[in-house]
Amino acid sequence: MKIIIPMAGMGKRMRPHTLTIPKPLIKIAGKTIVHRLIEELSKSTNEQIEEIAYIIGDFGKEAESNLIQIAESIGAKGKIYYQHDPLGTAHAILCAKDSLEGNIVVAFADTLFRAEFVLNKTEESIIWVQKIDDPSSFGVVKQGIDGYITDFYEKPDSFVSDLAIIGIYYFKDGDNLKKELQYLIDNNIVKGNEYQLTDALQNMKSKGLRFAVGEVSEWLDCGNKDATVYTHKRVLEHLKHNKEQIFSKATLENSIIIPPCFIDDEAIIKNSIIGPHVSIGKKTCLENTIISNSIVQDNSLIINANIANSMIGSNVEYIDKIEDVSIGDYSVIKI
Repeated sequence: MKIIIPMAGMGKRMRPHTLTIPKPLIKIAGKTIVHRLIEELSKSTNEQIEEIAYIIGDFGKEAESNLIQIAESIGAKGKIYYQHDPLGTAHAILCAKDSLEGNIVVAFADTLFRAEFVLNKTEESIIWVQKIDDPSSFGVVKQGIDGYITDFYEKPDSFVSDLAIIGIYYFKDGDNLKKELQYLIDNNIVKGNEYQLTDALQNMKSKGLRFAVGEVSEWLDCGNKDATVYTHKRVLEHLKHNKEQIFSKATLENSIIIPPCFIDDEAIIKNSIIGPHVSIGKKTCLENTIISNSIVQDNSLIINANIANSMIGSNVEYIDKIEDVSIGDYSVIKI
């Protein structure tokens, strides 16, 4: 089994947080988004994952090294591919064509999920979906009475279905997927100047491939700041439910922690109230601060602040007060 993770997007909806770090490498409760995605995927199969192929942009050697380490943490080999031009989902996956063989799972790295399932490898293909109120910004599917998918639509202008594709796919034959993706490129089949995966899926269905529908209990988006803060909250609740220890050795002085929270072992908390639903990164220091439902990354200093529903990046100095913020890396705010 191989996992293919396209993650070369610029993450524009998450700026300023993605100006210095790719969105999938933003940490949520101490682990990056892509790390948590891979952990959930590995739980869904009862066999060893042999390879994780990442399709990235120009992330830099440190980020590439981190991705390889994530793969190795579950006993898989990590492999790096590059998408230099934003030419769509189909083009992104095809950038990893050397890994498109045998059983594969394709998972886009801007989403997390909760599900209680074991991958059914007897199916030719599985596409995981979730019912949503406004599907106009997503690829959607129609489902027949037999439970299999009948049609695919990419960001439809008018309502055709409320079953949104969450960005996770299983293919029993990766070579077949590769062939259909190459067909789109060779014949310049584009929508909005991009090669769309849904077009390849529609071609495969028209040739007789059956797509089963996979269900998840919860779909957690990481597309923008508010969505990511909410996803972070749900991750912490899940960790609490499983009684996982999410802070232990941090320096705490005259402070109150309201769980669930994640506090890195090297964080320093003084005269503050932390939580609920807060993550504090490595070597970050908080003094005289009240913070809830927020994410603070590494090496930041926050003093005399009252913060809620916020994301604060790494290497930030934040002094005085504000209630709802979205501050990128290497910022200095003094009020």
